[in-house]
Amino acid sequence: MGPYGEAGIRQVMSFKKIPKLRIGDLEVSIPIIQGGMGVGISLSGLASAVANKGCVGVIATAGIGMLEPDFHTNFEEANRRALRKEIRKAKEMTDGIIGVNIMVALSDYYDLVQISVEEGADLVFLGAGLPLRVPKNLLPDEAKEVITRVVPIVSSARAAKLIFQYWARKYDYVPDAVVVEGPLAGGHLGFKKEQIDDPDYAVEKILPEVISAIEPYERHFNKGIPVIAAGGIYTGADIYKFIQLGAQGVQMATRFVATHECDASIEFKEAYLKCKEDDLIIIDSPVGLPGRAIRNKFLEDVEAGIKMPFKCPWRCIRACDFKNSPYCIALALTNAKKGNFENGFAFAGTNAYKTDRIISVKELIETLLKEYEKAALS
Repeated sequence: MGPYGEAGIRQVMSFKKIPKLRIGDLEVSIPIIQGGMGVGISLSGLASAVANKGCVGVIATAGIGMLEPDFHTNFEEANRRALRKEIRKAKEMTDGIIGVNIMVALSDYYDLVQISVEEGADLVFLGAGLPLRVPKNLLPDEAKEVITRVVPIVSSARAAKLIFQYWARKYDYVPDAVVVEGPLAGGHLGFKKEQIDDPDYAVEKILPEVISAIEPYERHFNKGIPVIAAGGIYTGADIYKFIQLGAQGVQMATRFVATHECDASIEFKEAYLKCKEDDLIIIDSPVGLPGRAIRNKFLEDVEAGIKMPFKCPWRCIRACDFKNSPYCIALALTNAKKGNFENGFAFAGTNAYKTDRIISVKELIETLLKEYEKAALS
């Protein structure tokens, strides 16, 4: 039987197996949440494929209406229609867990939350702002049972504490889980530029602080509130590391882009394959936040002061100073999703340069599990 004996072997095998993630009464077989990637990168195709493999698939709402033919003239209704369509399509393709990522900063934030609940989304992930005011349809009462669980995305223990304090006092209720996103993520970042490379703001540092901040609410409300790590997580070894640090799951986005099922164009996926480490840069977004993107001529022209003419169809993000913006970020990201990089660019996480081929979601999840097990045994 070797040095461990039969019981020892069972113990080692159990130790190396990735744990399940519980969010309320939801059980996620593999504790991986596919991060929401807006403007058409993660829609029903990717989300359902991820959910079918026992993880959480996520549809992103930011700019979702840009893919509808009438978005120029009826942006708000286009958003509503597109979200309903994508949730329904995802549910037709999977019995797994489907979440919806909604930016609090969106002008139609409350409408998108309501639609997500009406269409039976299992989870809503609320980021890009503090979700203090809670739409009533997210709160349980005697007249109805809400099946949609609420997961705010935070970048600090202070933000987590503010949300939980406010909800507990105002609603006698708290979120069902929390995502802690560090500064190595792609897209818009919840950090100042000078904080991005500061180790004091790394997710490894923030994670235990958030866990400590919500522990009193777990006791008071007598429920488990899992904390999920995000930002720069790319391998199964990364997943193992964060679970050892106290996370009960991880959120990953960048690695899901180079999959056959990702809803982006092949040109978008190839931008990840072609990029080098020094192509990943921090930009100043028109919405007032830093963001991580892949350098290209479009961004170089913006940096050089060239203004890209556009007509704003609808102020989709409340903080956007569209009158003085050098370009429309929603339009630029839509163009990139379609493969038109002359008029757009791709957001990406810090590890995007490691992407070397396009694979299936099935192969990706199997690879991550093997990497996790190898790390657990090392």
